[in-house]
Amino acid sequence: MKVKKKLKKNIKGTATKPRLSVYRSLNHIYVQFIDDLNSKTLFSISSLTDEVKKQLSNVKNKTDVGKIVGKVAAETALNKGITSGVFDRGSFRYHGRIKALADGLRESGFKI
Repeated sequence: MKVKKKLKKNIKGTATKPRLSVYRSLNHIYVQFIDDLNSKTLFSISSLTDEVKKQLSNVKNKTDVGKIVGKVAAETALNKGITSGVFDRGSFRYHGRIKALADGLRESGFKI
């Protein structure tokens, strides 16, 4: 909890550059695009959404799932006119699935 509070006080999102809040559970990964100025979630993508489930047919591990979620999130954001954002990893360390999600965002042309 301390880590999350320490990170969040320095990270703020706007409508044009939203905060990308990442949550990782045991089996799934979620990312929300949040406008902190208006206290509004713009949209969210997870490994449970239909767009992502279609691409998960031959995925071998959870790290690959994170990368696919990142790519789909970047494509959705770019279609909505959002080209950059602030990455909020929460209390999770920046490795494994969290890093794969960030790499998937960057590979699709989204700026973090």
